[in-house]
Amino acid sequence: MIDLRSDTVTKPSEAMRKVMATAVVGDDVLGEDPTVNQLQDKIASILGKDAGLFVPSGTMANQVAIKTHIQPGDEIIIDQNAHIFYYECGAAAVVSGGQFHCVRGDEGILSAEIIGPAIRPPDIHQPTTRLICLENSHNRGGGSIYTVENLAGIYQLAAEHDIRVHLDGARLFNAAFAAKTTVAELSRQTDSVCVAFSKGLGAPAGSVLCGSWEFIEKAIRFRKMLGGGMRQVGILAAACIYALDNNVERLEVDHQNAKRLAYGLTEMDGIKIDPEHVVTNIVIFDVGATPLDADTFAERLASMGVLLIPFGPTTLRAVTHLDVTTADIDLALEITQEFLKNL
Repeated sequence: MIDLRSDTVTKPSEAMRKVMATAVVGDDVLGEDPTVNQLQDKIASILGKDAGLFVPSGTMANQVAIKTHIQPGDEIIIDQNAHIFYYECGAAAVVSGGQFHCVRGDEGILSAEIIGPAIRPPDIHQPTTRLICLENSHNRGGGSIYTVENLAGIYQLAAEHDIRVHLDGARLFNAAFAAKTTVAELSRQTDSVCVAFSKGLGAPAGSVLCGSWEFIEKAIRFRKMLGGGMRQVGILAAACIYALDNNVERLEVDHQNAKRLAYGLTEMDGIKIDPEHVVTNIVIFDVGATPLDADTFAERLASMGVLLIPFGPTTLRAVTHLDVTTADIDLALEITQEFLKNL
């Protein structure tokens, strides 16, 4: 089975399992897990921030960040297809009492020009714009990315209006490779940033939220409030450290495989895709010119050994990752071509 549903399906390697089994642990709620502390310091340094906070998931990282930045009734500017808005169960409303102001980005990517008109004026009748949330790379944008210049423009605009900027960097290392820069440069123009380890980096779980010392000091309390205070969790942190040391540089292979998949799909009747828009490890394509909707297309292709995620009425998503080889991509293309011929 060639599993292209998501890079979250990756499994820890034997080498990663060994470092997990031998990890030195302590009580992280008491700040005494040395492996967690090592991970938090390591990723904070890589991102150019003061401190980091280990949490179970990217969703919790985002929600802790929002809770730390805003007060109930504040407004958050966000792309209409962002993960925080689309996939986090309305948590910002429940947990933080905030409301979203959704704007339409260019394949999910916002700019100062797009954000500017959405900032509320100082009017007692309107909510206060307190936070801008960005996503890099952007999942529903097909793995689209923010450039350093774009982020700098947004951060300058935010500073002029006393607005904070949070970056959902679940796939930030993918974005950095595509932008030919560093994660530190992509994080510099933010007040907080989180990175996930359970996607392309191949760890079984965990994200780290980073920011200033003051920000993290407040965030620790909210992590505990949301049930994210774990105990001897150095076992998971060890996997994340291993991922940082061993699985970052190879992300470029995933990008190459995604391009290979995209260009292969362009040659197939009934499939619409622009491979030039594929810049990271996410491939979104349209099957509207076939007799099948996305759900049926995915179901039938799964029966032939290729797993995809329906992403709309006629669109599907494929995500390359460390458990998918170039040979797997070629085989997936062969199977898809055969499947289309038999429709």
